[in-house]
Amino acid sequence: MFARNAHFRVKSLNMAADFARTLENEVLPLLRKQKGFKGEITLSNPGNLERISMSLWDNKSNAEAYDANVYAQVLKILSKVIDGKPKIRTFEAVALNLDGTAAER
Repeated sequence: MFARNAHFRVKSLNMAADFARTLENEVLPLLRKQKGFKGEITLSNPGNLERISMSLWDNKSNAEAYDANVYAQVLKILSKVIDGKPKIRTFEAVALNLDGTAAER
């Protein structure tokens, strides 16, 4: 399992609902079409502009293919609700337990 972590800011707290709608209606459908995409977790701290989003991939090469082929489109979609470009960090999963069972490596 491989993860891409994006750290960014929404333009204003008034746009938090717009951000959530954009993510659900425009970004997630694109991600779901990508080979190897396993899921998305997006976190916010109420009253704060910060957002952290983590996309999960079956392997590094599929995450890199998304980055090379689709990520620019996602940035364009999100540009109406976020400030600047997200800071991206990548990680290899060491442990994953989303449903009460351990992930196989």
